[in-house]
Amino acid sequence: MANRIWKFLNTDIKELFSADAAEAIGEAGKTAAELAKMFKEQGLDNNSNLLLEVLNSPLAQVVGTGLPFVGIAAKLLAFFIEKTQQQPTLAECIFLVSQAAYLESFKEFFEQDDSLLNRIGQTPVSDKVKQLLKKLADLEFNDKAAKDTVICFRDSILATEFNLVLSERLQQAGLNADEAHILTKRVDANTHRYLIAAWAACAEAMKYLGQPSISEWREEQEKYHSIDNYLQEQIASLPLQPVFTENLSFKDIYVPLKARLIDVNGEVNKRAPAFDLETWAKNLLAGKNKQNLVMFVEAGPGRGKSVFCRMFADWVRQHLHPVWTPVLIRLRDIPTLPKNFRETLKNAVNAGFASDDGWLTDRNTRYLFFLDGFDELLMEGRSSGGLEQFLKQVGQFQRDCQQSSEMRHRVLITGRTLALQAIERQMPDNLDRVEIQIMDDGLQQQWLSKWEALFGEEKASDFQQFLQDECCPENVKSELSREPLLLYLLAAMHRDQTLKVEDFQGTNSTQAKILIYNQTVNWVLTKQRSKELNQALTELETEDLRRILTEAALCVVQSGGECASVAMIEERLKADNSVKALLEKARERINDDPLRNALAVFYLQQGSKEGSVEFVHKSFGEFLCAERFKESLEEWTEPGKKRRGFNTQDSQMDWEIYDLLGYGPLTEEIVEYLMGLLTTPAVAGQESLFRPVELFQRLEDFYLRWCEGEFIDMLPESLPQKKMRLLPDQLKTQELGQRQIDIYAGLNVMILLLELHRYGQQRDEFKDKMVFYPCGKPNAEGKLDDASRLWRLIGYSCCVGDSGFLQTVGRFLSGAYLSGADLSGADLSGADLSGAYLSGAYLSRACLSRADLRGADLRGAELTGASLRRADLSGANLSGAFLRGADLSGADLSSVDLSGAYLIGADLSSAYLIGADLSGADLSGAYLIGADLRGADLSGAYLSGADLSGQNLNAHTFGDIEWDENTKWDNVRGLDTAVDVPEALRRQLGMQ
Repeated sequence: MANRIWKFLNTDIKELFSADAAEAIGEAGKTAAELAKMFKEQGLDNNSNLLLEVLNSPLAQVVGTGLPFVGIAAKLLAFFIEKTQQQPTLAECIFLVSQAAYLESFKEFFEQDDSLLNRIGQTPVSDKVKQLLKKLADLEFNDKAAKDTVICFRDSILATEFNLVLSERLQQAGLNADEAHILTKRVDANTHRYLIAAWAACAEAMKYLGQPSISEWREEQEKYHSIDNYLQEQIASLPLQPVFTENLSFKDIYVPLKARLIDVNGEVNKRAPAFDLETWAKNLLAGKNKQNLVMFVEAGPGRGKSVFCRMFADWVRQHLHPVWTPVLIRLRDIPTLPKNFRETLKNAVNAGFASDDGWLTDRNTRYLFFLDGFDELLMEGRSSGGLEQFLKQVGQFQRDCQQSSEMRHRVLITGRTLALQAIERQMPDNLDRVEIQIMDDGLQQQWLSKWEALFGEEKASDFQQFLQDECCPENVKSELSREPLLLYLLAAMHRDQTLKVEDFQGTNSTQAKILIYNQTVNWVLTKQRSKELNQALTELETEDLRRILTEAALCVVQSGGECASVAMIEERLKADNSVKALLEKARERINDDPLRNALAVFYLQQGSKEGSVEFVHKSFGEFLCAERFKESLEEWTEPGKKRRGFNTQDSQMDWEIYDLLGYGPLTEEIVEYLMGLLTTPAVAGQESLFRPVELFQRLEDFYLRWCEGEFIDMLPESLPQKKMRLLPDQLKTQELGQRQIDIYAGLNVMILLLELHRYGQQRDEFKDKMVFYPCGKPNAEGKLDDASRLWRLIGYSCCVGDSGFLQTVGRFLSGAYLSGADLSGADLSGADLSGAYLSGAYLSRACLSRADLRGADLRGAELTGASLRRADLSGANLSGAFLRGADLSGADLSSVDLSGAYLIGADLSSAYLIGADLSGADLSGAYLIGADLRGADLSGAYLSGADLSGQNLNAHTFGDIEWDENTKWDNVRGLDTAVDVPEALRRQLGMQ
């Protein structure tokens, strides 16, 4: 665009940069002379039409001279107006100042990276770059395009053209295409802030154009300043934070993680190789056709989700900002969920750039939001499906961003996989889900190499020998030592000689994990800080400290995340007379708050809310909370005086159940720790305090009374009322009513009974004494006392969400005794019913899609119209079951017993029936499209009207049935009327 400004400047460029002209230009005169020198060296003194011509010079020279391109552009513009007495158009002004802003942005990135400048800085220009610049000089650029450039440079035609020149120049200088593309996009995205500076510098010369005021530009500059501060203070510091109380940072021991894709049915694709998690995220950010997808990272506790967020957010800051500006939000810090996700973001980002209502619609900034810990939203809005609604909001926000030119932000969210159980069907369909995998050999070796760099070859070598020792349990070698958190704890305690390989002798996976956490608590209380220092801080003995920590952990869990108020902990400890006395004694001695000092001794830090504390890692809180539950469960079975009854009366135990368990659903992790702590063999010489039969009987009695509504109907004050009355002072953000408290207390006791039932059934001495019948014990005729009891409980549990029962108890139903239960129409999708007794159960129209029914006893069960889509029924017994019209599409029925079952009209398309026994089954009218019948026994089966064709448009299923030489077709009936029997099968069976 050889406009009037450049025509004037090119009339005699030597005159322009003469002493007189330099003086006229003012402060920019000296640097303008440098610019002229660069032009002259490139033979451009009489033909230059662009400031961008400086890119023809060696890039090191462009950066090294430190030319203030914005100042030069402003002075050149003022000089033109003064000499010609003409007003340039908006297009002419923007064309000039945009080049200056672009060059300033380019210069900033190269000034920050000396190694890059040394690598490519001296390479001369190529003819192709000169040709692109010449084409740019002839670009048609009008006032409308200029206005678009002012609004958002990165989306403008100038950005496109400038980027072509710079990308080619960078590649010609030695960068590969990807490197050049990323750096060019960063320069492009950063240009707007310099365009503001250039515009402000030219304000006097261009005031007649009626553009935004200086104050408006200043607000823009303040926004960028706020972003810079946020990135430096909130993001750059994350990798440098210490690991617990060590003198090492996350950066020191972090290694990249690997992940696998999760399909639309929530199943991990284990057949495909694991891939680098950061590479997956980078590809999604760069993919033009993936802008509608939420990056969704799942994993169990201690797998490195939060540390990945810290490290990757800082990588984005260093290598992609401002193409993407990382913003990290801990979801545990969000006290309430507004209905509008944009409002949630605004409330969560405590920075000036997010204070403006239009911060998300500014086209010049694109944020990458890291939302860490979606599982910690489960406790918020318990009665309104907080997590489900939140994920829907996130999914819709990402779609809005993809569809709007004003919002092109991206979201990456992390959390525990188990938190998603029972809401799989309600999750948005635009989640690109992956699950973090445990470390493979290569990653573990990388980690050990970093450990060696920190603590020396000898320590690292000793630890490797510890892991390779034949006495080290296989679960420690193959699982626990490959999870980042546990690997660190193992290495640190081994380094400090707190953990020996002999400690793991005879432990299973859960017991080994408990041992590690138990030793960690002791290690922190006694080794990392000396006993004398602990006493100086708290004046409390180690065991008393541990008692305080378990109560703190209970408070954290009951508070719904990782944070609890100190006031709540103090209130709960008032009931413990021994601890209360110790705290009072310590307060007198040290004239300080002994509780806060005691909490500071362990891995606790100041919480996100004032006057609160939180565990540095959630797993510590869960383990110690389980320890607190164990204490009470053991106390409930302590024999009374003269061995009569129990020390804890029924009324007291009833209240303690509501006090301990009436807060929300027990997590699988806490239950795992609790059962491990209860059942782990006692220390030699000590009597076990776990009395399983007595505990089972007392909890069963509570359950039966709870089912009758005894506790919520109490007068004058019910136990749920009493707990509710105490909660407001303890849980500032929780809104639990009597029904919610009552439901959680009862369902959590049900979980404990199911766990005790499984424990008892594995031991001959308890088999007959510990049998839990959720719907009542069957009579002599096999009829249940109350067949619909569980169905009513499922309905009652809707008070805490539509899937309240499923979300709370669904994962604990393995091996449950439900024979003859009436669960017609119940939603049990995704439930773990493996090994459950469901013979004769009424499950018509029930939803069992994706349920785990492996090895379940479903003999004679009524499943008419039930949905079993993609359920795992492998090894189950369905002989004589009624499955008329049931949907079994995609289900795994391998080795299942369906002999004599009624499958009239059932949908078995794409089902796995490998090795299944279908002898005598009635499959008339059933859909068998794409079913795998290899090794199946269809002897005497009735297939009249069955559909064996290769396509079912309604089910979107394609493919012929599969069979092999082991498939039994003896005396199969009705194939002559079946639909589209494959020709090969017709020939095999001699059908005409």
